[in-house]
Amino acid sequence: MRLFALDADGTITAFPAAEQIPEGQKQFASEKQLAKLAAGWPAERLVQLWNGFAGVAGPFGDLKPVKKFTDRKTAVKRIWAAIQKLDAGTPEPATTAQETAAAATNADKGAPKKAKASKAARTADGAPQAREGSKKAIVLDMLRRKEGATLNEIAKATEWKNHSIRGFISGTITKRMGLKVESSKNTGGERTYRIL
Repeated sequence: MRLFALDADGTITAFPAAEQIPEGQKQFASEKQLAKLAAGWPAERLVQLWNGFAGVAGPFGDLKPVKKFTDRKTAVKRIWAAIQKLDAGTPEPATTAQETAAAATNADKGAPKKAKASKAARTADGAPQAREGSKKAIVLDMLRRKEGATLNEIAKATEWKNHSIRGFISGTITKRMGLKVESSKNTGGERTYRIL
């Protein structure tokens, strides 16, 4: 029976034996275990996990990206079906979704396998940066202003709901990017966020 592991970056890897799974990675071997693991995840994480497979050449070429799932059960079922294509018929000890897709694409082209992209782009001074014009870049620019930005300002600029903005600030900006964000109320009583 194949085992699967999920790392902190959201990469699912297939392993033939439990002792090969790196420490700290969440492991699962069935759809039921995946459902239990994903029970506390936000819906966006399931969408990101699915879209990491969708549209990739090779065994995942028939999968289409989604904006949302109808429910968590459907999402888990579809993700489980997709990861069954990982390392199908390959003798390697471990294969990730990205490696399987890259191998299929490169086998078609006869090109060497590409190196995995770095976690985040950084400027010369080491500060994280975002793709120009993206909502992430817009929010970062707003939060870097001297006065910061209110939830309403960010919501207008991104068309995100308040809970999504708070999750983005907490998860992406503070945890993933490692930036410190100050939260306070301005003179009008509105919640304001600012990168320190």
